[in-house]
Amino acid sequence: MRAPASNASTSGHALAVRDLHAGYRGVPVVRDLTLEVRPGEVVALLGPNGAGKTTTLETIAGLNRPISGTVELSGENVGGKPAHVLARRGLALVPEGRALFPGLTVHEHLRLAVRRGTAGTRAGRPEEELLEMLPELRKCLGRKAGLLSGGEQQMLAVGRALVTRPRLLLVDEMSLGLAPVIVERLLPILRRAADDLDTSVLFVEQHVALALEISDRAYVLTHGRIRLQGAAAELRERRELLAASYLGETAA
Repeated sequence: MRAPASNASTSGHALAVRDLHAGYRGVPVVRDLTLEVRPGEVVALLGPNGAGKTTTLETIAGLNRPISGTVELSGENVGGKPAHVLARRGLALVPEGRALFPGLTVHEHLRLAVRRGTAGTRAGRPEEELLEMLPELRKCLGRKAGLLSGGEQQMLAVGRALVTRPRLLLVDEMSLGLAPVIVERLLPILRRAADDLDTSVLFVEQHVALALEISDRAYVLTHGRIRLQGAAAELRERRELLAASYLGETAA
């Protein structure tokens, strides 16, 4: 797996989250969270189970209203806007569990995504471009999602999002339920999305070492707060500090 190429812009943000408090029924799970993703950048959101990572992604994606704080997409404050509005703004979410339709084929998933997404407003042939990026999907275009392997289903879930050519891609636990050898094949797709499609990526991942290999930067979330952040290359060299942050023993 190659190291990431840093193609992130030094100005502007694809995503800027400021002082976010988010949770459920007014009870905060995430507190004072501030993070950013620059154009064309891959950013990992790491942390132990229950840290608030999924809550963070769901709030950014419009599935959960923030209690307070701001969420900006390309400079526009979109906090509290529903998911379908953010999808039209170029945000795509790959949720934990994939959310596929077992009775639809791979091809039907991709065609449906193109019609409902933002790809139609941009030049080119998004479905063909995606299949060139993910040739494994071409081999099973006629198969129903329910008959795919776990790795193929996850690839379809990511491909369904990428075929819309999103400006910002959110991915929650891409490796869930998959063997590490499969994860090693899947995670570089996120790097390619940034490098080839100029898509900004924020993803949640439990395989820390693999996540840091394909990321430009990373944040570590513990007990609902950011405890550590920095360049992925630097965090790979600070393993003891990274491990301590997972246990909540160090403050950012």
